[in-house]
Formats: sequence, structure tokens, C-alpha cells
Amino acid sequence: MYAPERQQEILRLARDGGRVDVLSLAEEFQVTAETIRRDLKALDRAGLVRRVHGGAIPAGRLDFEPDLAEREGTSADEKDRIAKAALTELPSEGTMILDAGTTVARLAAALPLEAELTVVTHSLPIAARLADHPGIQLHLIGGRVRHRTRAAVDAWALRAYGEIRADVVFLAANGFSAEHGLTTPDLAEAAVKRAAVAAARRVVLLADSAKYGQEHFARFGDLGDVDLLITDSALSPDDAAAIERGGTEVVRA
Repeated sequence: MYAPERQQEILRLARDGGRVDVLSLAEEFQVTAETIRRDLKALDRAGLVRRVHGGAIPAGRLDFEPDLAEREGTSADEKDRIAKAALTELPSEGTMILDAGTTVARLAAALPLEAELTVVTHSLPIAARLADHPGIQLHLIGGRVRHRTRAAVDAWALRAYGEIRADVVFLAANGFSAEHGLTTPDLAEAAVKRAAVAAARRVVLLADSAKYGQEHFARFGDLGDVDLLITDSALSPDDAAAIERGGTEVVRA
């Protein structure tokens, strides 16, 4: 089977099943995993699929949301660099909100032991990371917990964020762009993110470059609402300049 024929069949399988994974495709077509990765890369460049950890999904599935374990393994090196760069934005003995997200969780894990901060979060994984930190005054926002993200949502969470004012929020998003703003697949999570942004004086978005141009179902803000975007070096200088023209500072880690 020639590569174009194989790629056409991979696209059909992705559309029929909602997603495909590299190892299953390699076994089905009797080729190496690296060959399948090249096929998926070609389909991604053509705008026909979107690559995710271990495979791909059809382009245009705005409701798709990988689970937490899958997202933690995606763009790991980039997320680590972003988290390290974000350490320079910590408020000195101040207050900060940590949004639910795997890159923000890496920032939580990287907080130095000597840091003295008040931290507010609606993310159970982040709260668990910080519960024993000696210098952190931790406030956990409550509400209904979404299993996919381990984040609290709905009325309790919204009410709690309406009662505070923090120095900075470190924000996560599934997609961001000047055209479509900040997006995530779930409406309830979008509402909490919107409330967290409103509760902070400064907004810092931590997002790897693969999320640039992505669009998901629930919109929770404009890119112009973000004071600083910390992303990785794969975001092109032209794209970074376009974002900065909209009033958002960009750091490429």
C-alpha cells in the first residue's frame, strides 16, 4: 500500500472511530510506528487530523478533551520550560490563583521551598502538590469535581472566586488565538476560568505553542485579557509579534 492510500484509510478510521492510535495503526498496516507518525504528521499539516498524545483525532472535533494522564504526557519538555519561566512572575509574598491545567501543575511542583505565598486553586492535583509546602497558605476552592480534569466547577466555585482579589492568576487554556480567544471544551470549566480571571489583577497564560490556533467549544475570554503569555520557542516570531500587537506580552521559553 502506498503512503497516500494508507493515509486516506487512516483518515477514514479516525472519522469513523473518533480517534486513532499509533500502535494499533502500525499493527493493522504492518508498518513501523515511525511510519504511522509520519502519516499522521502529513495529515495534520493538511488540516485533516489533529495530533494528540499517542495518536490523532479528526480535525474540527471541538468537543474533544483528552483525560488528565494523556495531557500530562503531551509536550512535557515544553511545559517544563514554560513552568520554569513562569517562576519569575511569582508575586513576592503575595497572592495567586492557580488554574486547573497540566502546565500550571508543573509550576506548582516547581515552587521553591522558600516561597511564601497565598495560593488559591480549584484543582485537586495542584492542591495535593502544595498541601505540604511549608511556605504556602493554601485555599482550595470547592464545588462539583469534573472527573476528566479533577477540577471544581459550578456555583460554589464561582461564588468563591467572586469573593477574592489576587495579585496574579496563572491561567490554562486548551486553545488560544487572536481570532477565537481563549477556549476549552467544557462550559462549566470555562465559567470558572472566567471567574478566576476576573478575580486577579494580572493574568499570565501558560500554554504550549501546539495550542495556538486551536479552537474549542467553550470560550472564556479574549487573548487581549491576558497580560503575559508564556509559551515555548516553537511559536514563530511572526505569531508572537502578532499577539503582542494585540497588547499581550509574549515570552518564548
